[in-house]
Amino acid sequence: MKTTIQYIFLPLALLFLASCQQEETAFKTDRNDYDQFLAAEPVKATSKYFKLWDNKIKSDSMQLLSLGNVAGEYSRFFKGTGDIKYLKDAEQSLKKAVEIAAVGKSGYLRALARNYISQHRFKEALVLAKKARKLGSGVNETQSLFFDLYMELGNYNLANQYLDSIQNMSDFGYLIRVAKWNDHKGDLDTAIAFMEKATAKAESSKNRDLLLWSYTNLADFYGHAGRIEDSYNLYLKALQIDPQNAYAKKGIAWIVYSHERNGTEALRILDSIMKKNKSPEYYLLKAEVAAFLKDEMLRVQSLDDYYKAIQKNKDYGDMYNAYNVDFLLSMDVEHKALKLAQEEVNNRPTPESYGWLAYSLLHMGEKQKAMEVIEEHVVGATFEPAILHQAAEIYKANGKTNKVSELKQELMGATYELGPVKEAQIASL
Repeated sequence: MKTTIQYIFLPLALLFLASCQQEETAFKTDRNDYDQFLAAEPVKATSKYFKLWDNKIKSDSMQLLSLGNVAGEYSRFFKGTGDIKYLKDAEQSLKKAVEIAAVGKSGYLRALARNYISQHRFKEALVLAKKARKLGSGVNETQSLFFDLYMELGNYNLANQYLDSIQNMSDFGYLIRVAKWNDHKGDLDTAIAFMEKATAKAESSKNRDLLLWSYTNLADFYGHAGRIEDSYNLYLKALQIDPQNAYAKKGIAWIVYSHERNGTEALRILDSIMKKNKSPEYYLLKAEVAAFLKDEMLRVQSLDDYYKAIQKNKDYGDMYNAYNVDFLLSMDVEHKALKLAQEEVNNRPTPESYGWLAYSLLHMGEKQKAMEVIEEHVVGATFEPAILHQAAEIYKANGKTNKVSELKQELMGATYELGPVKEAQIASL
């Protein structure tokens, strides 16, 4: 009898010990790690180039050089502040540079194309890339630009051809693009391996911008792979280089919210970001956290703040189309959402855009059409969890239980990336 009891209780004891050990080793953030960065001062436009710009630089070689530097500074301030005005000012500087440049015009065309990519003006950017290619100089840079553009436009076959054309395992630009390509294919392990190689290159170069880009992007990959502590440490590394880096702070806020389920602390971090950064997307994240906390008043207020920010500034153009479709659907304005989704497909025919189109059709009651769209343009073409969640909902509406089960199993492995609100929705599929 004693032996039987021992065999019964031994597994229970081991289970209890394993549970205790897991609780002890589970990663948790420490606000002492990042509090100092939440108080960082906002970016200030103090560069000497702004003075030159304000003094109406004359048409000579010094003006051309300064125009490029001004554009670079404006772009940096846009990243730091989220103020769309800086991105539009960078555009004007680069347009002027393209206009007056006798030498190096292709470089300015590429820079302007990248500015347009940031504004989601992809087709206009493609026109500029083709002009840069005709001029001949900077061939590798132009090929890289084409890869980036065709990835944004959903033309993955062409993107892959351009990726092959720049193959160079010792080149940082190639490494980050092949990482992006493997992430697109759903091969996260390979994407991480290449991104780690790129990060090593950035560290050996000691280039501040490359380090920031590498740390934050690798942190994202680590998060998707469930390596939360590694992700957190890289965001902190980025903040040590740039204490004002909103992207890294947002990454930490997401860890606190999605991994630790601490919505109150996530809101505190977001509020500190939003004191210095005007990007409307933070209102949407704040609304999501408020929904998780069941604070309906804050959720509605955050959505209202988002709508006002987008409506009062037309400079955003197409930058927030996907967000706006989601917003309109949440507000039960299905007809407007469908129209905007159709515009986004025309502007950017990616699986993600088609996913929003299908989801809008579902909300309009067109469940059969919605399923036709996802089967033709989405399923098998993307591994983006948020879009696959939409596909699962469409399959459910059409009674395709087997397909729902397949997607549900895949989505349960992406709950960190999707967040607690979406996780609850997935569980109820």
